[in-house]
Amino acid sequence: MIKLARSQDYQIDRPVHQHRMLIDYLRMMVIGGTGPSERLHAVFLDHDRVMICDTPLGQARNGALSFRMRELFEKALSAGANCMIVAHNHPSGQCRPSSYDISATKRLKEIAWALDIELLDHLIFTTSSVYSMRAGGDL
Repeated sequence: MIKLARSQDYQIDRPVHQHRMLIDYLRMMVIGGTGPSERLHAVFLDHDRVMICDTPLGQARNGALSFRMRELFEKALSAGANCMIVAHNHPSGQCRPSSYDISATKRLKEIAWALDIELLDHLIFTTSSVYSMRAGGDL
């Protein structure tokens, strides 16, 4: 079960991408703002899958988004997270993951596993769609 702010519960037996409130929140975090820029956002959860905190991690204006994994995991560890969900947007409107998205997600999963943190999902947003890398078999 995933619990978000205001104690709304979501059964974990459904894929994370089916949790409408979480999807809407992450969409707002990565699509909101001014101009067409790529953004990365992470949500951290405890062992009961209750949201502890979240944070923006990167933004790009010309080309690919870059961020330091060290920063992501420092925040996860300092929050005491047991799991996390990362999300980013594709301003191009193409919702499918790029080869870079797939390789970066595999690397994220490996590092998370080594730190005893579960990467629940990596979501990719466009203004009209969301792609779950877990549901798509890329995680």
